Amino acid sequence: MADNDAPAPPPPHDNTPPISEKEDPSLPPPEPAAPCAHPEQVTEDDSASSGMADKEELTLPPAPVTAVTVTVTESELLQEELPTQENLVAVEAEKPKLKEEPELKQKQKQKLGQALQSFKEESNKVSDLTESEHKALLELSQLVEESMDEFSSSSPEKEKSSPGTSSDEVSIWGIPLLKDDRSDVILLKFLRARDFKVKDAFAMLKNTIHWRRSFLIDSLIDEDLGDDLEKVVFMHEHDKEGHPVCYNVYGEFQNKELYEKTFKDDEKRAKFLRWRVQFLEKSIRKLDFSPGGVNTIFQVSDLKNSPGPGKRELRQATKQSLHVLQDNYPEFVAKQVFINVPWWYLAFYSMITPFLTQRTKSKFVFASPARSAETLFKYISPERVPVQYGGLSVDSCDCNPEFTTSDPATDMTIKPGTKQIVEIIIYEKCVIVWELRVVGWEVSYGAEFVPSTESGYTVIINKIKKMTPTDEPVVHGSFAVSELGKLLLIVDNPTSKKKKLLYRFKVKPLCEGLAGKNAE
Repeated sequence: MADNDAPAPPPPHDNTPPISEKEDPSLPPPEPAAPCAHPEQVTEDDSASSGMADKEELTLPPAPVTAVTVTVTESELLQEELPTQENLVAVEAEKPKLKEEPELKQKQKQKLGQALQSFKEESNKVSDLTESEHKALLELSQLVEESMDEFSSSSPEKEKSSPGTSSDEVSIWGIPLLKDDRSDVILLKFLRARDFKVKDAFAMLKNTIHWRRSFLIDSLIDEDLGDDLEKVVFMHEHDKEGHPVCYNVYGEFQNKELYEKTFKDDEKRAKFLRWRVQFLEKSIRKLDFSPGGVNTIFQVSDLKNSPGPGKRELRQATKQSLHVLQDNYPEFVAKQVFINVPWWYLAFYSMITPFLTQRTKSKFVFASPARSAETLFKYISPERVPVQYGGLSVDSCDCNPEFTTSDPATDMTIKPGTKQIVEIIIYEKCVIVWELRVVGWEVSYGAEFVPSTESGYTVIINKIKKMTPTDEPVVHGSFAVSELGKLLLIVDNPTSKKKKLLYRFKVKPLCEGLAGKNAE
């Protein structure tokens, strides 16, 4: 669907130093990610890794308050029989293929990269344009200047523009045309939508200006259309490149009352379209249209429990919305990620894909339910992904005021049948707080503190407990460290599936809050 909210540069990281992980050469290499232009496939390790325990040390420089060292240890949980001689021979026979496959995959990736190279998000700086693109921009600007009187007099409805602009100026998304370099960014959107064919881009721009005035965009911005759909489409945080992220949750329409209230008849569907356009307009006006600014939106479409193509009213409303958005809002999607994708949607996509341009298809990413969180983490930091989608971000900090989206999280994959131990070595007396989750749980979790002195004894902070998918998605903990030692965060994965582990922690002086008191 469409887009929203003001982009903001990623806030600075917390004082917690970054963690750099060393890969154990005995571990198999990670699988290469599927190209963006094709549906994501579910891939899972078939079995556990070898019985040898491997350990990776990550040393951090001292933090202002206290210094820690993080060590991640992985060991096998499931005991497997050693392979027979026949199996050993078979494995050895397949080894040469392991050398050939990366080369083949690399060639495929290079070929795909060449095919999609022209469809990556381009620069809006005039100095970065090719000679032909620059020429097209100048020609389109000239056509707009010659038609300015026509644009101004075509309708008595004048769109609001930025403060300080003349009443005779023609504006779009609050930006006056031809006044400054922000206008170039807008014109480039129309040019790219029409492959830099100047006459086609001008026709699209002209139609858009007329449509905006006939649709009364100026008055629509301030119209009260209610908040019934605030859970259907909403903005939340930004991706790793600073694009605001818009979530479209189609499963909300499983609510029959909401569905009928939104799509039952033509009048209700027309109101839905006005609401959708209003939402998009408010979002776009928060973007940065300067040549180096972020002026596109990262779209996430959640298809879990989606009503599907059988709902005639929804199909009509969707078709109408897409028609309006495609014709009048060019090049506002940075990436379109579909998550919790059911089988029927991929079948539907395969039917319509011949009618999509390569540019459009290159922005699409599909992820099955098992891969949805992992796919989002490729583009959005885990601390900025909503909790309901596998991340750590919540709308308010009431559940754990110790952390915000400014506090970076570490994510790692727990292999099938292995135990992962995050070992945080503490060198000064302090209070340490942390939060942790494993997406989908089905693992056991516990926390311990082990003193450095031989006379000390281990403190069980959280007993090992089996966590189920219905448990709270995120666990929080804190511990007042009165003697030096190490905190162990232990996660056992007895399943045959890979699991995604997220955690982050902070250290504070003992005088802050939890001195002499430990909390689970």
